Amino acid sequence: MGWFWADSAPAAPVAPHPMPADSNATPPPGCPMHKSASSPFAAPPTTVTKPSTPASACPYVPPENDTKTSTSTSAPSSTSRAILDKLNPLNYMPKNLSNAPAANQTISLPLEREASTIPRGDGSGNWEYPSPQQMYNAMLRKGYTDTPADAVEAMVAVHNFLNEGAWAEIVDWERRFAGGLSRGWEISRRGEENAPLVSEMLARRDRMRGTENGGTKTAWEAPRLVRFMGRPDEPTPKARMLQVMGWLYPSKFASEPPFDRHDWFVRRVGPDGQEREVRYVIDYYSGPPEPSGEPVFYLDVRPAIDGPTAAAERLVRWGGDVWWRAKGGDVREELAKTKQ
Repeated sequence: MGWFWADSAPAAPVAPHPMPADSNATPPPGCPMHKSASSPFAAPPTTVTKPSTPASACPYVPPENDTKTSTSTSAPSSTSRAILDKLNPLNYMPKNLSNAPAANQTISLPLEREASTIPRGDGSGNWEYPSPQQMYNAMLRKGYTDTPADAVEAMVAVHNFLNEGAWAEIVDWERRFAGGLSRGWEISRRGEENAPLVSEMLARRDRMRGTENGGTKTAWEAPRLVRFMGRPDEPTPKARMLQVMGWLYPSKFASEPPFDRHDWFVRRVGPDGQEREVRYVIDYYSGPPEPSGEPVFYLDVRPAIDGPTAAAERLVRWGGDVWWRAKGGDVREELAKTKQ
């Protein structure tokens, strides 16, 4: 999902890749969307065809997942160093991957790369998505030669779509808590359904006072994505816990494990103007398809608990919604709507 490259010239800003109308946007068998995460608490494997190599088919996986780790404590070999030298440290992707058609390729794939809406951490524009041709070449390079070329464009569209959704969730977290925990509580205490409205009201109030972002004299700075990494073989503690709950209470918590996991590192500017880096974890889930056959995905995006502040942010957001419902705020709003 998080397949961006940062080593080419910035593309002209365009809208994110739309999902093709004439496709069900289902990735090929090699993509991890068709792969169940390995977990000791996961349900028995489904009938999905699993590729012969244990690494994820999508080429954003960190390089340490592509090779077997040795039990020796000796220094990395010269071959390992050579491989790492060829990777972009921001996303663990090859620095230069051909956009030319592959050998024995029977159909032509689009060569154009699209700019995302996700700003880069260094301020030099937005991250870019790979072209379908680059995606196909990367998958062949990793050994997934059974990937049908005519499915790659839909696969890229789904990945881009999910990336945009993940970033929208991160921006929501940042709007709440970049201004501090008190501002986050002010936005969250009226429940999740009212949070966007409260956030907009506070932003308007700050603009009128000339102190946007909760008391600073400078305008609120939108977050920027500094770097990211895919970790599909390392389930998050929350994902593991949900699998255990599904095993204990299948009628209420049963669900497939996430098909992918990402860590995104975001630049945050606090109310004091100080910058710091915040790590977000993203679990990607697939749900039952729509009656029309369109796939359904769920994203669980939250700040990683790397310290007490991140833990407090998650508690404030969850507790605000629970408090709003416990005191009957949602019921009163529904009654007010019916009286209008």
